[in-house]
Amino acid sequence: MQPSEITEVLNRPISQELLARDLTRLAYVAKDGTPRVVPIGFAWNGSEVVMCTPKNAPKLPALRHNPMVALTIDTEVHPPKILLIRGRAELDVVEGIPDEFLQANSTYTMTPEQRVEWEAGVRSLYDGMVRIVVTPTWAKLIDFETTLPSAVEELIRQRDERQRA
Repeated sequence: MQPSEITEVLNRPISQELLARDLTRLAYVAKDGTPRVVPIGFAWNGSEVVMCTPKNAPKLPALRHNPMVALTIDTEVHPPKILLIRGRAELDVVEGIPDEFLQANSTYTMTPEQRVEWEAGVRSLYDGMVRIVVTPTWAKLIDFETTLPSAVEELIRQRDERQRA
């Protein structure tokens, strides 16, 4: 997929709504070769998906071994809106709490006092974190109105060709 095509998909209004959400599902291959999918908070900075995790997270050795990942950001309503992203995870160990971690958790409803207490708890727990940074190399938006899963699109194309024949 060309970078301009990825940008076009990610700049669609529905994609932007999904990229403003607070949770994605990160798929990767574990060290034992089996697939894993984990929900994780994220922040979109306009060109990268940034997720933060503790320095001892089990996913980190797997991502160092095989950095290829897939992300799904979706809604819980019918019909669902789904943004699929693929890319390569770059790992960045940082001291303290990354801004993206605080940003990824900013949509949760908390009073200002609860927010202060939550941040203090986070800062006392972690001396540093790992930023998992994914630059999209492929993206697809499925909204079931203007876009469909590729298998369904193919079935429609085949049906239309049969009807024309």
